[in-house]
Amino acid sequence: MPYIEDFLTANQEEEIVEAIRVAECDTSGEIRVHIEQRCDIDVYERAQDVFHILKMDNTKQKNGVLLYVAVDNKAFVIIGDHGINNAVDANFWNSTRDKIASQFKSSNFKQGIIDGVKEAGKVLAEYFPWEHGDSDELDNTISKG
Repeated sequence: MPYIEDFLTANQEEEIVEAIRVAECDTSGEIRVHIEQRCDIDVYERAQDVFHILKMDNTKQKNGVLLYVAVDNKAFVIIGDHGINNAVDANFWNSTRDKIASQFKSSNFKQGIIDGVKEAGKVLAEYFPWEHGDSDELDNTISKG
C-alpha cells in the first residue's frame, strides 16, 4: 500500500473536504475523516480512540460520524456518536460501509470516502436537520496519524 502521504493527492483531499462541507450544509451533524498508515490494535478500537481524540464526542447533539482508514491494514471503520446511533437503524452503518467498500475494492479510495461522506450526510440531514443558528462544531479537514 502507498505511504499515507501518497494515499490521496492534495486535489483528492480537497474534494473530500468539499464533500464534507456540502454534506454538513443540511445537517447539524459533524463528519470527519482520519487516515493512518497502520493500526497496531483492533481497527474498531483505534477508531473509537481517534473519535475521542478528535473531540467528536463533544458535539452538542452527539451526532458526529468518523470515517477511519488504516492504509496498511486495508481496513476502514465508520462510527457514530450516541445521538446518531440511537436515531438510525443498523442498516445505516451497513449501507454506508458497503458504498465505501465497493469503491475501495477497486482502489477508488477518494470516491469511496466521498460516497461514505455523502451517505452519512444524507442520513444525518434526515435525523439531525440543519437549523438556524447551527454552527460547524468540528474542523472539516482530513486528520492524519
